[in-house]
Amino acid sequence: MSPDRRTAVFAAGALAALTALALTGCAPVGTDGNAYDNQPAGQNKPAAAQATANPTATPEPAPKKANVKLTTELTAKKLPRMGEVVVNQAGFTLYRFDKDKKSPPTTNCYDKCALVWPPALTDGNTTIAGVDEDKVGAVTRKDGTRQLTIDGWPLYGYIGDRKAGQWTGQAVGNVWFVVAPDGKKNLTCLPKTPPKAAEPPADEEAPPSDDGGYQEEEPPGDGY
Repeated sequence: MSPDRRTAVFAAGALAALTALALTGCAPVGTDGNAYDNQPAGQNKPAAAQATANPTATPEPAPKKANVKLTTELTAKKLPRMGEVVVNQAGFTLYRFDKDKKSPPTTNCYDKCALVWPPALTDGNTTIAGVDEDKVGAVTRKDGTRQLTIDGWPLYGYIGDRKAGQWTGQAVGNVWFVVAPDGKKNLTCLPKTPPKAAEPPADEEAPPSDDGGYQEEEPPGDGY
């Protein structure tokens, strides 16, 4: 796909999401589990600058996959019209996926799904602010990387959000939702019609997944 065509696809996807949300007066605003991996609570918690950490604790191993983008901060933030959300170090909103599992923490977003919804990865040194440290953990993905969780739910970004503070991924496919600081879905502002997800980058296409990831032929409203 040409760069111009790729830009048009992303622009169309973002416009559709914004239009759907605007119908409810909830258009996004662009601004500026307790036990994880079947181990005792807190054993896999990322280090937190704002919380008391055990200086003798062994940090989580670095992700095995090369050149991964890490989520170095988890911060609770109040956004206009949406209320309390969790953002990363760049101020981008994080999401949870209904097809994942809380107990035990399980991520089902791989392949094309993970290109559209990048997992919030950690090396064990994520700073936590405004989020209950006891609810923060991590789950190991198939490639050996570690994905942050809140109350057992894996966290993701969304490529449809082009600026910090946006939340255009809210209710996409009726399975993706903005995550609140306690790990629950933030349902403050929902579109009348669930928007479709943005298309994955054409130059990073991956084969369809059979385990809850992106599906080329899924019917509208079913999400990825």
